Amino acid sequence: MDFTFTPQQEALRAEFKEFFAEEEKRAPEGWTGGIEALFASDEGWVYHRSVAEKLAERGWLALPWPKEYGGKEHSYMEQLIFSEVKSYHRVPGADLWGPYIVAPSILEYGSEEIKREWLPRIARAEINWCQGWSEPNAGSDLASLTTRAVEDGDDYVINGQKTWTSGAHRADHIFLMARTDPNAPKHRGLTYFLSEMDRPGITVRPLLYMNRAHLYNEVYFDNLRIPKRNIVGPVNVGWYVTMAGINFERSMVGGVAEAKRDLEDLVEFCKQTRRDGQVLAKDPLVRQRLAEFAIEIEAGRQWAYNVSWLQSKNPMIAGEPSASKYFITELTVRLANAGVEIMGLYGILRTGSKWANLQGKFEALCQESLGITIAAGSTETMINLIAWMGLKLPRIR
Repeated sequence: MDFTFTPQQEALRAEFKEFFAEEEKRAPEGWTGGIEALFASDEGWVYHRSVAEKLAERGWLALPWPKEYGGKEHSYMEQLIFSEVKSYHRVPGADLWGPYIVAPSILEYGSEEIKREWLPRIARAEINWCQGWSEPNAGSDLASLTTRAVEDGDDYVINGQKTWTSGAHRADHIFLMARTDPNAPKHRGLTYFLSEMDRPGITVRPLLYMNRAHLYNEVYFDNLRIPKRNIVGPVNVGWYVTMAGINFERSMVGGVAEAKRDLEDLVEFCKQTRRDGQVLAKDPLVRQRLAEFAIEIEAGRQWAYNVSWLQSKNPMIAGEPSASKYFITELTVRLANAGVEIMGLYGILRTGSKWANLQGKFEALCQESLGITIAAGSTETMINLIAWMGLKLPRIR
């Protein structure tokens, strides 16, 4: 691949850097970035929404979409530049699901009516989504979900339960899969629905972290009625609609950029902190660990760029994006643990404590990072996809 950006891409990167550097200055006190900070506090949510409105004004929530639906028809690489710069500066504003999962699914499978109804609203940041996929007995094996959708006139009636639904307590819309044909093979018979969260029949209950932060939720459907016009793609083809969405720009460059910024903060901490009469940065064991992470993060960045370049040629590749997701999520767990260990007992103090180093960033990351090795496909699932679809190894029956 060619690692050189065009003059136009360099200009766009500079524009992104200027914008996000300024927006970072507006972050609430104690802001450390990440998905938990976005959903867990009212201040974080207000910050997110204020940035979202500015991104929408610039058309940056729909960079690769066709212009007729509010997009700018930029390339995968330009989307990668946006994600990298935004994540490095720890600025929210881009809904985690609408522009990156719902919109690609609609663009690939939605009717013209669906496209014109939903895409401009997503581009204008009018909608906040949550994802109704995982269930108590269907997470990594998503196709085993049991939430039922039964046809009734112009509607489908939904009954079932979703779990680990990030941000459902903040969202005003949900996209979900439900089983419309219980007699079909499990990857078939699923249908992709869109719904407002204030419809009768939806109940949201919190699932709290150990530190009491509110990110996850359980969502219950009790005779929820969704109009047929809110189905994306054909009935019983929801699995393939879903795959079109999750394959979009899955380079994980955002995770790499966040890890790079976290490592920079940890290095600065080590330069300024003395232990046993010596600056931590001069401890050979600490220096070794920091150097190893710097190398791994740069390797992850190069791999993310390669994935984006490959996707520009074939959006449906699966092995390479799975490898990137596996590598950076596992790296983030190790970086979080290393940060806490290097800080010693101060490292386990949570955000808000006056004694917490780096505002408790690494303590929070320890709790958050394990979840991202499961969310959007577990590490074990990624390894299988690498084997089956990347290396073309046979499945063991």
